[in-house]
Amino acid sequence: MTSGDDSYEFNDEQLLRYSRQIMLPAFDIAGQSRLATSRVLVIGMGGLGSPVALYLAAAGVGTLHLVDFDEVDLSNLQRQIVHTLAGIGNKKVDSAKETIAQINPDTNVIAQAARLEGERLLEAVTEADVVVDATDNFSSRFAINAACVRSKTPLVSGAAIRMEGQVSVFDVRNGDAPCYQCLYSDISEEQLTCSEAGVMAPLVGIIGSVQAMEVVKLISGMGQALIGKLLILDAMTMEWRTMRLKKDPLCKVCSSDA
Repeated sequence: MTSGDDSYEFNDEQLLRYSRQIMLPAFDIAGQSRLATSRVLVIGMGGLGSPVALYLAAAGVGTLHLVDFDEVDLSNLQRQIVHTLAGIGNKKVDSAKETIAQINPDTNVIAQAARLEGERLLEAVTEADVVVDATDNFSSRFAINAACVRSKTPLVSGAAIRMEGQVSVFDVRNGDAPCYQCLYSDISEEQLTCSEAGVMAPLVGIIGSVQAMEVVKLISGMGQALIGKLLILDAMTMEWRTMRLKKDPLCKVCSSDA
């Protein structure tokens, strides 16, 4: 599964910047070119979205569309590493854009300070090669998933709370693959968020970094993405588990009767 174009022409400075990736046989210049011509939508510039945006920009993704309606406050700085003290009071997407510019000015950052819903969400998802869900509530996750299913855009989903995290990739272009709704069809909206239950700072960095890696794999065609799998981390023991996920034939979002 690849996105983007593999014929991008790099200048000498860019070749030096990305040299450690280009030398990987499974990635090579073709993979770097696909990154350079790709567009990734990242929804949520908090604990997960921060490492996702930083690593994707550093890796050479051509366009990052960042979406978040919130502003930076002091309590964010414990884990949301794309923001700094200077950004307190500013929109998170603007703060992130400034930080990314200091890492890789070649990445085009579209900063959208909004809560995307309905057709606006679907339009943003459709324009992207890959969508990253870095939100912290189920209503947003379900809406993003539905838009990705409708547009057949790959979705990289992550979650982290307390000392536990998980990552999965949902890509309905593969007819047998489940969507996010298949996994959480009976979830309650009463679930706690990080602001209510707490979260350890490095945990979101680990999960966000895995999400970024999955995006790079999807775009470049390198490796095997976490499609049909749920990767779960218990950071208290630093143990990883992988669960197999199956498509729900009665899913109200991705089934043939939806």
